[in-house]
Amino acid sequence: MGGDSQQKAQNGDRVRVIYVGRFADGTIFDSSEGHEPLEFTIGAGEVIAGFDQAVIGLLAGESRTVDVAPEDGYGVHLPEMMVEVGRSQIPDDHLLAVGSYLQVTAPNGPTFDMCVAELTATTVKLDGNHPLAGKILNFEIQLLSFV
Repeated sequence: MGGDSQQKAQNGDRVRVIYVGRFADGTIFDSSEGHEPLEFTIGAGEVIAGFDQAVIGLLAGESRTVDVAPEDGYGVHLPEMMVEVGRSQIPDDHLLAVGSYLQVTAPNGPTFDMCVAELTATTVKLDGNHPLAGKILNFEIQLLSFV
């Protein structure tokens, strides 16, 4: 536990942080407020790369605000992750709404969530990209402590 009080965070350190994530327009999309602090190992792939990088070099108690590009966040928005299907292929299509999620089973077996991006009378456009893909994310991060 702990160590030197002047320890700077680096790859391999297990840390506890609090954070607020905002879009460019200031809208909060995620926050540790009201939850336990986030605990993770820097560089272990437990959080997005940009979040890892933001914590490196901080001392316990220090804060930093960073903008994370899609490449260091949830990736760019890939058009090939969009698919259009007939409404007739979707059970309970009357429950569909833009922004809602459907659980889709791929031909090779895995199941994943896809967002309803567009609806017409006969088709449904589904988006398999992460909801935060393609977005610049602003994080305000405070390193609470080393674990």
